[in-house]
Amino acid sequence: MDHQEEYPPEYLATILREVKTIAMVGASPDPTKFSYGVLRVLHEQGYNMKPINPGHAGKEIRGLKVYGSLADVDEPIDMMQVFRSSDALLGVAKDAVAVGAKVLWGQIGVYNEDAARIAEDAGMKVVMNRCPKIELFRPFWKPRLDLAI
Repeated sequence: MDHQEEYPPEYLATILREVKTIAMVGASPDPTKFSYGVLRVLHEQGYNMKPINPGHAGKEIRGLKVYGSLADVDEPIDMMQVFRSSDALLGVAKDAVAVGAKVLWGQIGVYNEDAARIAEDAGMKVVMNRCPKIELFRPFWKPRLDLAI
């Protein structure tokens, strides 16, 4: 897939519909940070969020246990959502393959073709330079209005 082109709406919608557990690499406990807002919205929409931040391991963000690394998460991960540099995406892609994640998603500004190739060669779907919080509210998405907040 050419990650410089627009993603087909159904590709993004299918990912957001099918994933349940999302590991957010680079999650921040600071409510003024963009990663905190994305974590909040995804969690409120019913996703099982697993914040990954070595500097806050063992603490909580929004009542969610923070993990020091992906290897510390004790359940299957559907999607890796990455708030790190584009260079760091390569290592995250290797970690995602190692744990059998289904999707590698690089946040806006996070783009690495080598990481995409590693993930796609392992059978993963890849999205880069996009925000799932924004994509959730595009016209193709139906809100989960039955969920309690």
